[in-house]
Amino acid sequence: MKLVLDKKPRSPTIIEGFPGFGLVGTIAVEFLIKHLNAKPIGMVRSNEMIPMAAIHESKVVEPIGIFHDSKNNIILIHALSGVKGLEWELAEIVSKLSKDLKAKQVISIEGVGSIEAKLDAYYFTQDQKKKKEFERIGLKQMKEGLVVGVTGALLLKDKNVNGIFIESTVGLADSKAAAKAVEILDKYLGLKVDYKPLLEAAEKFEKTLKMIMEKSKEAGTPKKDDELSYLG
Repeated sequence: MKLVLDKKPRSPTIIEGFPGFGLVGTIAVEFLIKHLNAKPIGMVRSNEMIPMAAIHESKVVEPIGIFHDSKNNIILIHALSGVKGLEWELAEIVSKLSKDLKAKQVISIEGVGSIEAKLDAYYFTQDQKKKKEFERIGLKQMKEGLVVGVTGALLLKDKNVNGIFIESTVGLADSKAAAKAVEILDKYLGLKVDYKPLLEAAEKFEKTLKMIMEKSKEAGTPKKDDELSYLG
């Protein structure tokens, strides 16, 4: 696995959205890339990834792309490819990116399974200052839970990682939960998001994402709902 960067911004905030329950992080990061007009500055390459090129809005989309919003100095890691079996390597890549760029923080966006559509939001951090910031914007602390996937590996590797978890009742793609994640990031980072097109854009991308993930399954990487679930 190789990290390729064309640009190395200093002291950014890194936001990652790897596929997880409800694909909340993936949809949220896609919206932020468009809203913030973030530019591609790199990608993650691996021969172990499915050799599948996704076409979105007449452009080829990297399976794992890295984008930079220069105005807010935010790096967005956008993943469309299934990552099962690559979690530890990807966590190592993100951790290395954070250290090399001396990132202020890494924020992981995830969905957590819920039987009720409350869209409650939780946080996890090992930084007491950030704990106060998260509680100020109305997030609940995750005190008990199980986090798997790339985010789980990151939490074990890097104390600079903060998790934002949104309840979701949808196993495949949940644009409403993703919109909630963007709303929280807006409050936390002061991004001045225009909320009017947010849900509509998220729902549109949700349809594209469903198609990509279905094709990914057909290509030989089927995923069961319980493999993408989180308990919180």
